[in-house]
Parts: sequence; structure tokens; C-alpha cells
Amino acid sequence: MLEFYESFDRLVDFARRKLMLADKDVDYARNTAQGVLGVAFAPTGADCGERGIAELLGEFTDNAVKLGVFEREDAERYCDGVMGALSLSPSALQAAFDAAEKAGGGKAATDMLYAYCVNNNYVKKAQLDKNPRFESNGLIITINKSKPEFRDAKKAAAGNSVGGGYPSCTICHANEGFGGRGKRTLRTADVTLGGQSWFWQYSPYGYFNEHGIAVNYEHTPMHIDRGTFGRLMDFVDRFPHYFLGCNAALPRIGGSVLAHDHYQGGGETLPLHRAAAKRTIKDTASGAIIEVLDWAGTAVRVVSNSRADIESASERVRAAWESFDAPELGIIHADADGIHNSISPTVVKTKRGYEMTIILRSNITSAQYPDGVFHAHPEFHVIKKESIGLIEAQGLFILPGRLESELGEIKECIVGGKGLPESLADYAFVYGEILRLLDGKTDAAAAENAIRVELGSICSRILQNTAVFKDDALTVKFIKEKVL
Repeated sequence: MLEFYESFDRLVDFARRKLMLADKDVDYARNTAQGVLGVAFAPTGADCGERGIAELLGEFTDNAVKLGVFEREDAERYCDGVMGALSLSPSALQAAFDAAEKAGGGKAATDMLYAYCVNNNYVKKAQLDKNPRFESNGLIITINKSKPEFRDAKKAAAGNSVGGGYPSCTICHANEGFGGRGKRTLRTADVTLGGQSWFWQYSPYGYFNEHGIAVNYEHTPMHIDRGTFGRLMDFVDRFPHYFLGCNAALPRIGGSVLAHDHYQGGGETLPLHRAAAKRTIKDTASGAIIEVLDWAGTAVRVVSNSRADIESASERVRAAWESFDAPELGIIHADADGIHNSISPTVVKTKRGYEMTIILRSNITSAQYPDGVFHAHPEFHVIKKESIGLIEAQGLFILPGRLESELGEIKECIVGGKGLPESLADYAFVYGEILRLLDGKTDAAAAENAIRVELGSICSRILQNTAVFKDDALTVKFIKEKVL
């Protein structure tokens, strides 16, 4: 019993050291956290030492389960409740964010908030660090063992809905502190975008460094219009160390949450941000430069120091693409099934000014490609069938967790000189390509390298599948004839 008491008090001590828990509030927070557990006991004086939150919560969980305070399958909910009670209130953390920004600028503020969200265990960094990640074929490949795989777009949408109508969706501000979805530890920071009230929060299972989302306070559907470009620039003006982008507001090519306006961004330079220009076109109407990028997908980059020029040129690209038809290429902007053309814009600030990259997307389907003509084609579905959203369209692929074990089996088959088992029959195409890469080698290191090369190749080909123009000359023609 004493071990449980001490492990609890180590969390309280950790909150004092890392979560700004004031001495005046220790008794209150401690009692509130005990109320979550349904127990009460006097302080033991135990301190956390140098241990991190993952280790402390692991010890606390083991002791609580041993004592019968809660079952292991309920540990995440109880830990969320305890840490939520030990965290600052949203208003107090907002005040700390504002003070950090005033003292050190936008980066100091986001550094503080991100560290806070890691330390109160909203951002599951210890789990994220276990996800395999490597670079291959100019792309970043990750295997996300924390995120469930949604191979069906409708199931993906259902997985982000909220039964009962409150909160209205999984990213509404009403989720802050909502125990029904493990959000006791969620803390956000207010931002103003386009004169509207939005907020910034970090993703608990982020795909990249300091992955977060900017969310409209108002529960309004995802949409992209001229104002989107201004709102994205507002964000990077305040936080120039981050990028921010917007998913296409259509199923199959956008995010899983289309009911609520939001953007994604964070503190990592993604492969698309580094892509070189193959063609450069001067936009005489605005003064901006439009670059056709050396990229597997179809993407153009609008560059200027002038916000007005960026907004003008970007809006003309958006409007032209959303009404563009080329039936001979499979591009039909709208039909009886609805609108099919959309864009995914993303912005960074560099020495050149604003760089607004616009990815042209289409979610049209056909009898041959019922999951999407400009989606991962069926031969690649064993690797990736989920929607190719904003992050993957920028070159960071989030592959399903099952691949770790399945590709591990393939590696064992290669090293052991065995054929592909029936249970992995869906990998026949991939396996054949891996064997050709190996060219007779069967050692573990060669097999591991060949698998990584193959994954990079497949992800690059998936991006080519998403390209609406398979030839750069067609992209140039579109810009010159429809945008300028």
C-alpha cells in the first residue's frame, strides 16, 4: 500500500517541478486527483527525482493495479484524470503561454506549451519515440503503432465522431478537460486567424516534431477559400518556426474530420518544403513567383514577400483548379456525385518570404479505381490504403502499425530462405520487388535495407498515383492558361 501512496505522491512532486503546480494549490490538486481514484491518504513526502512522466505513470499504474485501485485496462482513463487534476487550469496555462511569448517570442511560447503537454502526458512522446521512422527515396517513412488503421473512409470518419452530440466532434474546444474521450490533460492556446478566434493544440499521437492543429472555435465545416491563405499566413507570422497547412476539404483526399475547420502544422521541415523548382513562372498580375515543383504529386509553390501577392496568386490557382476539367486525364471537377477538385495549401516563412505550396487534388472515383483514381492504386493497398492527406502529400508517410510484424515476417522468410507464407499472400507483389532489390543477398542487414528501399519506392509511387498531372508540362500549361 505504501508503494502506491508513494508513487502517487511522486506524480504530485513532478507536477510541482514540471507542471507549474504552485505550493498554494498542492493540497487542492492532490485532493482532486485522489477524488478521481476514489481514495484518500496523507502525503508521504515522496519525490520524483529525475524520472520522466512515462516512467512515473508506469510505476503508479503497476502499484494501483496491484492494490486493486483500478484495472489495467482502465489505466489510461485514470492516469488522464489524475494528471488533468495536477495540471494548470486552461486560463492559467494561457497566461503562462502569453507571458512566455511576451518574454521570448512565439518560439518560446510554443516550446513551453509543447514541453508542458509532454510532461502532463497529453502528448504521448514516450510511445511516439518507439515508432519506426526512417528516410527513403527522399521521403520520411513512419510506422505508427499508436494509431488504428482505417482502411475504409467511412469507418475513419466514424472513428472521429462523437456519440451523443457533445462535444460536437473530437476537435471542438469543448473537448478541453472532457473525460469522456481522455481529454482531462488537453490544454490549448488561443490564436487569432483572419480576425477569428481559433486555438492551437498538440496532437497526442503526433506524426512529426511538435505536430499540432489550429482549430476554429466555431464548429463550422472544413472549407478552403481566399481567406484560408490569409489565416495560414497569420499563423506563421506569429510562429515563423512552424509550418501550417490545410487538408483538402473533401473525403478520401482530406482529413478524417471534415465537420470542423482546422489546419495542421508543427516544427518540422517536410520533404515537400525542400522540393526544388523545375519551372519558374512570373505572375505578372501579382508580382509573385509560381514554381512548378520537382515532386511526385502535383504541386506548385507561390513565393513572395507580399501577403497580398501570395493571397492573390494562390486564390487564382485555387479557383482555376476547382473548376478545371480534363476528361481525357480523368479530371472532372464535379458531377452527380459532387465536387471532386480541391487543393491542400501549406505555408512556411523563409528568407525568400512566404512560400505557399499548393497541392492539386482530386477525389474522383471510377469503376477501375473505386477508392479513388488519384489515390493509392490497389497493388499498394497492402502497404497503404488509408486516405493520402496533407501530411503524406508533403512526403511524410504514416504507415499502419501492422507492418512492423508483417514486414518482420518477410525479413525472416528472406533470411531463412523460405517462401512467402499464405498468411502474407497479399504481399506477393511487394515481396517480388524486395527479392529483386536483394539480388541474391539473404543476410539480415541487406533484407532490412531492401525493405526500407521498397517502402520508399512504394510511397513515391503512391504520390505519383495522386498526381493529377503526370507530366510537368501539363502543370505549366495549366498555370499559364488558367491562372495567369
